[in-house]
Amino acid sequence: MSRRPGNFPSRRDNGGAFFAFNGKSRNAPYFPIFLIVLGALLIFAYLYRGSGEFGGNKWALSRIEGDFACTVEVQRAIPVLKKAYGDSMRKVLHVGPDTCSVVSKLLKEEETEAWGVEPYDIEDVDGHCRALVQKGTVRFADIKFPLPYRPKSFSLVIVSDALDYLSPRYLNKTLPDLARVSIEGLVIFTGFPGQHRAKVAEVSKFGRAAKLRSSTWWARYFIQTSLEENEVALKKFEHAAAKKSYNPGCQVFHLKAYN
Repeated sequence: MSRRPGNFPSRRDNGGAFFAFNGKSRNAPYFPIFLIVLGALLIFAYLYRGSGEFGGNKWALSRIEGDFACTVEVQRAIPVLKKAYGDSMRKVLHVGPDTCSVVSKLLKEEETEAWGVEPYDIEDVDGHCRALVQKGTVRFADIKFPLPYRPKSFSLVIVSDALDYLSPRYLNKTLPDLARVSIEGLVIFTGFPGQHRAKVAEVSKFGRAAKLRSSTWWARYFIQTSLEENEVALKKFEHAAAKKSYNPGCQVFHLKAYN
């Protein structure tokens, strides 16, 4: 006659609690719940860090995938630009794709007026952007031709994601014209070489793939077009960026306007 195996007593510590490795303890069902809660906390901590609250670069994924837009970088840089340029940010023109978003953010800043030029036709715009267009705050204009503004109409001109699509032939006309409508100077945001991968839709929309040039190429080009670097603004920008732990995801050039 076989003996039934007896139930072995559970091992307890001095306080009477069950050890976690006891498979038949009553506390065993709580262990999977503990793992689920722990996993949720780890995921939350990762997402919170990635949002930029602790200095993480929330645009890192977009940069890796090649979808990074310097227009988005302009929006991030507005507080730094305000510190660097001060009163020169009173009347700003932004030139570049999705200018409605930049203009909207600039208009939220105190004592700042803003206008925008959208260099490429866009099929779908939201109601807010449509309202800016109707007011004349935002215009659609081909920047290969002279801008519809008088000389020195704006204290500062900010350009992003626009010059990268121009061949040198048109760049020779567009950049001087941007300097023409500025009083204090230009701030140019452009991508790093190798940062961007052209898409079929993008080539169809802009007529050509983006040509991302090195800082050395731009430096030579600025000299050829008689545009001088604004060293004072550059130093103020770098100082403000360091204080705010801001690391630009694009190349940023500070230029003086023509006298």
